[in-house]
Amino acid sequence: MPKSKRAKVVHTSKTSKKGKDLTLKLYANIRTCLDQYPHVFVFSVDNMRNTYLKDVRSQLSDSRLFFGKTKVMAKALGTTPEDEPAPQTSLLSKHLSGDVGLLFTPRLPSDVLDFFSTYHPLDYARAGTVATRSFILPSGTLYSRAGEIPQIEDVPLAHGLEPSLRKLGVPTRLVKGRVELEIEHVVCKEGEILSSGQTTLLKMFGIATAEFRVGVKAYWSAGTGEVTDVKEGNGMDVEN
Repeated sequence: MPKSKRAKVVHTSKTSKKGKDLTLKLYANIRTCLDQYPHVFVFSVDNMRNTYLKDVRSQLSDSRLFFGKTKVMAKALGTTPEDEPAPQTSLLSKHLSGDVGLLFTPRLPSDVLDFFSTYHPLDYARAGTVATRSFILPSGTLYSRAGEIPQIEDVPLAHGLEPSLRKLGVPTRLVKGRVELEIEHVVCKEGEILSSGQTTLLKMFGIATAEFRVGVKAYWSAGTGEVTDVKEGNGMDVEN
């Protein structure tokens, strides 16, 4: 009888070697990019979605983005004036905490800031996140967008979804092939933590509330050797 793949032994020496190789590669790539690009940005991401991150990479195809261990990225940039590979790159390291990445680019800082200030695609919220708005299903016949658009532009909700709505706690019933709701039903209130059932209902009615947003924390310019802290609203302070 063939051996079960589940019983296959994986030696820790092999997994640690792979992790070490990835660490060394990240470090080397960052050091190489410091010589190739005039500007380095530290950025954070709200409501991470791989689809939108890939779109950012595509639109910034002349640049390079890195996500990885913050300690490794900080080490590559230097943590003190003595070990920094270029003047004052170590000043970026204090911004490398949390869910952050590095962007190496030939584009002017003003162009990068303008791009990220306008790139805010919406997606469906995930369970465990905070509701950014309230959503209520109105009484009467339910439509596919539940009052979010003019009724003349909408269509009645497919009757096949009625059992799913009842399972999610919505007191609906079928009347002559249409999904009816006797009283309005509050799906969520702004500020509350969303459950999986609530996010399923939001998605069912096409309510996208999660905004993918890239926030720039600081950037370094090779020409000046300065690090500029970027405040919310694109206010800036230059570090020397």
